Amino acid sequence: MYYIGVDLGTSAVKLLLMEGDGGIKNIVSKEYPLYFPHPGWSEQKPEDWWAAVLEGLKELTADVDKTQIGGISFGGQMHGLVTLDANDNVIRPAILWNDGRTQKQTDYLNDVIGKKKLSEYTANIAFAGFTAPKILWMEEEEPENFAKIVKIMLPKDYLAYKLSGVHCTDYSDASGMLLLDVQHKCWSREMIEICHIKEEMLPKLYESYACVGTIKPDVAAELGFPETVKIVAGAGDNAAAAVGTGTVGDGKCNISLGTSGTIFISSKKFGVDEFNGLHSFDHADGYYHLMGCMLSAASCNKWWMDEIIGTREYAQEQAKIGKLGENHVFFLPYLMGERSPHNNPNARGTFIGMTMDTTRADMTQAVLEGVAFAIRDSFEIAKSLGIKIERTKICGGGAKSPLWKKIIANVLGIKVDVIESEEGPGYGGAMLAAVACGEYSSVESAAEKLVKVVDTIEPDEELVARYNDRYAQFAKIYPTVKTLFHEII
Repeated sequence: MYYIGVDLGTSAVKLLLMEGDGGIKNIVSKEYPLYFPHPGWSEQKPEDWWAAVLEGLKELTADVDKTQIGGISFGGQMHGLVTLDANDNVIRPAILWNDGRTQKQTDYLNDVIGKKKLSEYTANIAFAGFTAPKILWMEEEEPENFAKIVKIMLPKDYLAYKLSGVHCTDYSDASGMLLLDVQHKCWSREMIEICHIKEEMLPKLYESYACVGTIKPDVAAELGFPETVKIVAGAGDNAAAAVGTGTVGDGKCNISLGTSGTIFISSKKFGVDEFNGLHSFDHADGYYHLMGCMLSAASCNKWWMDEIIGTREYAQEQAKIGKLGENHVFFLPYLMGERSPHNNPNARGTFIGMTMDTTRADMTQAVLEGVAFAIRDSFEIAKSLGIKIERTKICGGGAKSPLWKKIIANVLGIKVDVIESEEGPGYGGAMLAAVACGEYSSVESAAEKLVKVVDTIEPDEELVARYNDRYAQFAKIYPTVKTLFHEII
């Protein structure tokens, strides 16, 4: 059988066709516009997503036996607000995860409703990107549109709705709305009341690997698919990507060193840290996960290399770096502010500790180590909740650097595994479809059979000890300069 994973990104949709044994048969990508109607705003038309998906599905399956297609599932951009009216028409363009218009509403939720209450209701605090502040913004700024709302959904769920006719979402994606009681896996009555909406506006909740329905006959006819194709709930992009890297079950970890960075930790137990430094979300495997998001990760190194020292010879620059764990230069990687665990948009990048004998290599090393230390900030919070982590997967552009992987292994004091193929949320989506269709008994079972580790970086005991000392120094820098950031911006 074939299984389709749909990765609904911000710039394009990526569709992946997977065979039952995990082999990738085909990948297709289709772009669509991104709109910025005002500075700081970010929107897309759901109709554009649907048109791209239809076109993409036709191209993806053009050369295969379509009778063998078992199911379709999703990994999609989180937090976006899609609203439909009584006639199932899109009311206004979707407000996306990276839209910054809701600072007023976010402040209202955090400061007036209060972070403590929000955490009790949802296990999280408000961020400008989350869905609930967007609903409040729509009520306040577009009351005529707000009055038309009959259905509220997330971006990927619009696709599931168009394919199946079922108004659905999954727990992992719903966790990023600030409307879900994450611990008890149900909509929060308190948050529904705060946002002045009705529960019937919200989609029905499913596990990510659950079948929500079958493909609509008219859509099946257009695509040439059998009407038996299952539509599967899917997951938010981070949770779907975690499935694709085998980060499921208890105490599993994945670090993504992309433009931004994430540390994703799966757990069978629900947990929230005292200060909500990490996102506490439901996971696509039926359990929970914690996630730390840093806004600048590999982009710090790109900035340092391309813009400051003016070279693209990344490997050459890193080859000049000598002893690890002995650098007296530190770098705070907050070039775009910071999300986890500090939640401070005013934080800034900072070098400290330079002397007359500081070299270019020391500065480059400080950038790589600074990102690793910032990841450890989130890692330490997870450990404080009793989660035992012995190793991590690693992916993203920064993971191509052997030196950076070595630094991370020793800063965290755990083994770092490199996997054979990294296909992101689309592959995770296809795996979820395969589970729903009975190809695998569980998400953990699918991950165990399909995700292959090809290399492992072992930490060095002596180097771990040196980095523990360095991290203790690093951890004192942000609290010391925190108030200064607000004065200098």
